[in-house]
Amino acid sequence: MQPLEKRINNLKNDVAVAMDRLQIDAKTRELTELEAELAKPDIWSDTAHAQGVSRSAASLKSQTEPWKALEAQINDTRELIQLGDESMLIELEQQTAKLEAEVIYRKKELLFSGEYDDHNAILRITSGVGGTDAQDWAEMLERMYLRWAEKAGMDTKNVERSVGEEAGIKTSVIEMSGPYAYGKLKSEHGVHRLVRLSPFNSDNLRQTSFALVEILPQIDAPEEVALDDKDLKIDVYRAGGHGGQSVNTTDSAVRVTHLPTNTVVAIQNERSQLQNKETALKILRSKLAQLKLEQHAEKLSDLQAGESANWGSQIRNYVLHPYQLVKDTRTKHEDKDTKGVLDGKLDGFIEAYLSVTDT
Repeated sequence: MQPLEKRINNLKNDVAVAMDRLQIDAKTRELTELEAELAKPDIWSDTAHAQGVSRSAASLKSQTEPWKALEAQINDTRELIQLGDESMLIELEQQTAKLEAEVIYRKKELLFSGEYDDHNAILRITSGVGGTDAQDWAEMLERMYLRWAEKAGMDTKNVERSVGEEAGIKTSVIEMSGPYAYGKLKSEHGVHRLVRLSPFNSDNLRQTSFALVEILPQIDAPEEVALDDKDLKIDVYRAGGHGGQSVNTTDSAVRVTHLPTNTVVAIQNERSQLQNKETALKILRSKLAQLKLEQHAEKLSDLQAGESANWGSQIRNYVLHPYQLVKDTRTKHEDKDTKGVLDGKLDGFIEAYLSVTDT
């Protein structure tokens, strides 16, 4: 039993170190406080606040519970090993091997050490120049990320979506909720380039299309990125639509401009002007948080005017003709299974980026 006991003790130490680095105890205390707040009878009198608390609690629970369960399993297995029952040797060997694999998988979370890595994410896709081809490419990317989110166990919510005249989309804004959503998706921030035979060209010529993908940390607590009213310009206008019952006939669309950085967010999905304003302000906080990371700024007043993920930052090529290859320009990670990648097979690119950027 001695070699087995040594292995389980090593696992116990590894998990203790990982939980300390991931601040699991502090997050557990924070979760307890949030759950106590959610138990108050009047919590839902302010629906927006209650939903924010509920989302924060769900995020913390998804980060802490797997580690606490793993710690408990290791302690239980360790106690059984210390009993010295030889008849249980094979079963305990199998359980220890299973726990070792689980620890290796969980330790990947140590790569998520950035300021907002444990936050949910806001994904924004914008089609580039190239008309219908570019808009179709933007929709292909939207589907790719939704398929990845489904496989990764992430919840998604469409915040804003503008469709193209013939096909595809002009823009799409999606909230991604799940453990370390921003930490996982931040590798996708930049310009994505597609090379293929155009299905929209009568001559079936090779076409290059571009789409801009922005990954923003979702800021649910307003105090996390505090905005000064004097820095904001808020415009209200009539929302557009394609007709039918869903057409918005009131001046409910909202455009918010952060004057110091010239950062603009426009939202028209909701019927209520107040809802659109709240959503726009939430996305604005997320954009400014991302700018802080990019400019290494300590506070908002240090930010310079600039656009997050500008069109010069091409990060990945998707070549479907004359050969099949997806290649990341930063990590050099590549995958010839283009169909699989466009169906959400992104973990290889995500892990390669995290390994390169981990310090």
